[in-house]
Amino acid sequence: MTCTYPEHPEDVLGQFLVWSEDARAALIVVTATEGGGVRAPGALMAVNETGDVAGYISGGCVDADVALQARNAIKTGKALTLLYGAGSPFPDLPLPCGGAIEVAILPQPDILEIRRAARALASRQATTLTLPELDGFHPHYTPKPRLRIAGRGADCLALARIAASAGIAAELQLPDEDDVALARAENLPAVTRLVTPSDLPPTDDDPWTAFILMFHDRDWETSLLKQALSGPAFYIGAVGSRRTHANRLDALKTEGVSAPQLERVRGPIGLVASMRDASMLAISVLAEIVSAYHDLRRKPFAQTALILLAAGQSQRFESGDKLLAELRGQAVLSHAASALTDTPLAARIAVIGPGDRARAELLIDAGWDVITNFDAEDGQSTSLAHGILAAETAGAKAAMVILGDMPQITDTHLEALQATFTSGKSSVMSQTGDVLCPPAIFHHTTFDALKKLTGDAGAKSVFNKLAETATVDLPPQSAIDIDSVSDLEHAEGLTHA
Repeated sequence: MTCTYPEHPEDVLGQFLVWSEDARAALIVVTATEGGGVRAPGALMAVNETGDVAGYISGGCVDADVALQARNAIKTGKALTLLYGAGSPFPDLPLPCGGAIEVAILPQPDILEIRRAARALASRQATTLTLPELDGFHPHYTPKPRLRIAGRGADCLALARIAASAGIAAELQLPDEDDVALARAENLPAVTRLVTPSDLPPTDDDPWTAFILMFHDRDWETSLLKQALSGPAFYIGAVGSRRTHANRLDALKTEGVSAPQLERVRGPIGLVASMRDASMLAISVLAEIVSAYHDLRRKPFAQTALILLAAGQSQRFESGDKLLAELRGQAVLSHAASALTDTPLAARIAVIGPGDRARAELLIDAGWDVITNFDAEDGQSTSLAHGILAAETAGAKAAMVILGDMPQITDTHLEALQATFTSGKSSVMSQTGDVLCPPAIFHHTTFDALKKLTGDAGAKSVFNKLAETATVDLPPQSAIDIDSVSDLEHAEGLTHA
C-alpha cells in the first residue's frame, strides 16, 4: 500500500483514472465542512482496491478510516456518505478542531465525467464536476497557478526553486548565458533565453498565470511588462523600491499604458518588505502570489460594488408595480436581488425611488444597502449617480451595474464580466447581437463621468468614449427586461419551455 498527498484536483483525478484502467478505485469528495476542517468542500481523495491512496481530506485525523471505508465500498459497489466529527456516529474518531467533515465515497463514479474534468484542468480551463451521487453539490475547480519569471541573477533562480518545491510550474526567461546554464544544470523544467527587448518570445499566459519581473535594470522592463499587460495574467509584479516602481509606472504611462492597466502592476512585491536575500525574497513573493491566487478563486468581486437600479416607475406596465409582479413564484425584483448572494463584494447597493416601501423591504431582506433617489423622476442617470457615489464611499475599485427589471441574468454571466474586466479593462458591457446592454462593470477612473450623466442617458454613452473596453455575449433570453405584461408572460413562457 502506498500513500501520496497530491492536493490539486487535477492530480487526484488523474491518479484515479490511472488506477481505473487496470483495477477498481473509489473517488472520495468532501461535500461539506463545519468549523475548522483542514480541507474545503470539493477536496478529493482516491483509493484503489489494494489500499493505495492519493490525496487527503483531513489533517490525518480520519483519512485512514476513509480509505478503509472506500475499500469496502469498492467491494460492495455502493456509494456512501459519512460524517466525521461533531454529530458523527464515530465517537472514536473525533476531530481535534471540533468541527465536522462530510464525505461522499463513490466506488463507481462516471468515468467519462471525471475524464472530462481532468482534461479541462490539464488544458488550463476551470471546470465543475457533476456527479449524480453528490446530490446537487457541484464542486468547482480552477487550474493550478503557474509562474513566468523574467530576469537575471539569484532572485529568479531562487523563486523558481521555491515554486518547484511547492509543486508550482515555473518558466524562467533569462538573458544571461550563465543563468541559463545554471538553471538547466539544476534541471529547472522550463528555461527560455531572452535575446533582445524588441524581440520577446511569445507567451501563453492565462488567467492562472503570475508574471514576475526580476530585473534590476530598465533595459527590459517596459517591453516585458507591456507584453504581460496584453494578456490575462492574474498577477503582474516587479521587484524594486517604491521609487523604482514609480519610475517604472511613469515609463509605462509614457508608452500609452492606461490607468486600469497600470494598477495591475504590483510593486514593490512580496508580503515582507525589503527582503535582500534571494531565498527570503522568493518565499515572500511566492506567498503574495499564493494570496492573490486565493483571492482570485474565492473573492474575485472583493473590490467590486454591485449596484442594483430599482427606481423605475413602471409607467408602461399595465398591472401595478412591474418589479413586484410575480415571475416563477417570486417578485421580478427578487430574481435580480438574488445576484451573487453568497459572494464577497465591496458593497451591495440598491437604489429605489421615493415611497417604494415594498421594494425597500424586499431588498433589505435580501441583504442590500438601500438608497432612496428622490430625483428618480429626472431619469435613470440620477439613480446611477447615487449608486456610484455609494460605491466610492465604500472604497470600491469597480462598480457592476444591474437592473431590477432584468430577472434572467445569471451569476455565471456576472462572473464572466468580472473575469474579463480584471485583465485591465476600463469597462466591460454585455452585448446581445449588435446591441450593448446591462449588466456592465466600470473601473473607478470612470466614476466621475458616470456621475455627470443626465436624464435617461445610460452608462453606454460613457462606455463608447473609453479605451480598453470589452463586451461579453448575453443570450437574448437572458437580456429580457420587464416593461410590460407581455414581457412578463414571455419570460414565464421561457421558463416553461
